[in-house]
Amino acid sequence: MVKTRMRTEKDSLGDVTLPSDALYGAQTQRAIENFPISGLRPWRAFIWAMAVIKRAAADVNAELGLLDGEIAGAISQAADEVIAGKWDAQFAVDPFQAGAGTSQNMNTNEVIANRATQILGGEFGEYRVHPNDHVNMAQSTNDTIPTAIRLGCLWRHNELIDVVEQLANALAAKAVEFDDIVKSGRTHLQDAVPIRLGQEFSGYATAVRRDKERIERAAEGLRRIGIGGTAVGTGLNAHPEYHARMVTRIAALTDLKLYASDDLFESMQSMADPADYSAALRTLAITMTRIANDFRLLASGPATGLDELRLAAVQPGSSIMPGKVNPVLAEMTNMAMYHIIGCDTAVMLAAQAGQLELNVMMPVIAHNLFEMMQVTIGALNAFTTKCVLLVSANRAKAESWLARNAIIVTALNPLIGYQAGAALVKEALAANRSIAEVAMEKAAAGTLVHVLENRSITTQEIADVLGDLRKLTDGGIVK
Repeated sequence: MVKTRMRTEKDSLGDVTLPSDALYGAQTQRAIENFPISGLRPWRAFIWAMAVIKRAAADVNAELGLLDGEIAGAISQAADEVIAGKWDAQFAVDPFQAGAGTSQNMNTNEVIANRATQILGGEFGEYRVHPNDHVNMAQSTNDTIPTAIRLGCLWRHNELIDVVEQLANALAAKAVEFDDIVKSGRTHLQDAVPIRLGQEFSGYATAVRRDKERIERAAEGLRRIGIGGTAVGTGLNAHPEYHARMVTRIAALTDLKLYASDDLFESMQSMADPADYSAALRTLAITMTRIANDFRLLASGPATGLDELRLAAVQPGSSIMPGKVNPVLAEMTNMAMYHIIGCDTAVMLAAQAGQLELNVMMPVIAHNLFEMMQVTIGALNAFTTKCVLLVSANRAKAESWLARNAIIVTALNPLIGYQAGAALVKEALAANRSIAEVAMEKAAAGTLVHVLENRSITTQEIADVLGDLRKLTDGGIVK
């Protein structure tokens, strides 16, 4: 067994032993030892965002004459490597850690400091470029972490929006494809007046599009950047021009639309903007849970269920029942959305746990937000490509259910009134006959009376209303 070579570093608490080839340093090592909680590591969005902040700070502090140009150049080069994903393995702090994210901030500072030191010809742990004095110049955990949360969400925001839009488009296309299929509507899981299958799908498409709009509105709040507040929002140890220059520099580095915060104290204290974004994702998850449930219900059977939709057979459904095929993409979507709702609950609880000048629960807010985005993007992409785009309609079954639906009597209300309609339904169900048959029979016998005009209803009037059930899906009074 090869023994790992070790080195010793010193921090304010004393000596720390860590692997000699680690780019991180003493404070990261302490966090690794103190918080062996979940085995999880930071999301790439977080690593990227923190490195962007460090790169921008090096540039701005050098421009302001506060940081040596050679050191700033080494920091920028090291940060660019982190941004590109070269050193992801060096970010090892568990999301469940000391409050506010000091360990994660120092993990970033130490990785960049050691790599910058190496770029300048030094050895790991020598710190020709210092994690605190140079890499963390004019910064605090308290303003870098909330800034990273915002940037990390915005980094994948367009990707998320594209996936949501693709789903909405796929549902809208199916709405057109299924528009001529007239089926039984259902409310309370009981028979209701007719609806076209395309109309059902148009409702799904619009719901998803409106959720996309909610997410886009919430993203605008994330664009307010509070970097430069340092420890409590006063900007102590930062140049007066630092905040504005940082927002401009980060925007240039990321090609993101960003705004300077109009109140650094609010930016330090409040996690309301990330919570708002989380809530918008939760609302989408609620919509997707409902749609996935409908897919499962409409595809149930096929012999003993509704069987109005046919989902693509993407894998066998049972280890014991041959030929069984399950709605696996809808089931996956349900599970993914439940997870997202749980993540949002954690974000909500953590956001309200802020006290005075700081929210110390930011690491779990960051982790859950980035996880929500990852799961949403993956689940919606799979549901769109392997379920929605491949779903087909069982026209014969949908029309057969409608033919047995007594509630189409509702269209006769303007002619015979509610009470007479209810009596027709009762009679039709008892005799296992269709409403049209019973109504035509009674009209022929002259026993159906117009509710307003006190005259007998004709068979032609019944035929005009119930002869073409598609007319019942167009709204208005059918004549």
